[in-house]
Amino acid sequence: MASSQTWAIQSYRSRLGDRGLARFEVLGRDSDRSLIRFLARPEAANLRTVVSKTLAGEPPKKGGILAALRLARSPE
Repeated sequence: MASSQTWAIQSYRSRLGDRGLARFEVLGRDSDRSLIRFLARPEAANLRTVVSKTLAGEPPKKGGILAALRLARSPE
């Protein structure tokens, strides 16, 4: 790789690091591509938190089913 290309890549990765981001490669099924991209978006922070808690094995909050049913209730 030419030195100019190496410098450009290092500069790009440095700028990403300044913003708190990192570039990495993930192997997965082609059908999961949109899911992985969605989870990687900055505005998906709440969903990432829920997924992390689920994977960490934290018990769900009491009353979660009732709260979900109240939100899903159709207007009369």
